[in-house]
Amino acid sequence: MPLMVVALASESNLISVVSGASLLFLAFLGGLAAYIGSVNVATGIMRITFWSALAMGVTAGIGALIGTAA
Repeated sequence: MPLMVVALASESNLISVVSGASLLFLAFLGGLAAYIGSVNVATGIMRITFWSALAMGVTAGIGALIGTAA
């Protein structure tokens, strides 16, 4: 799904739109997994969204420190 967003988003705000869409899709999948597993859906959504956002932030931070490969 985030790949479809890449095709529709403008280049100027591509990173923020794709990051947001990815988090939304991951939150949906976290809720779906919690529902199927018969556990609290809100907890599943929050858990997946938090850890996904943290992973994205750490990855972006490492990328900013190291820079791009030339």
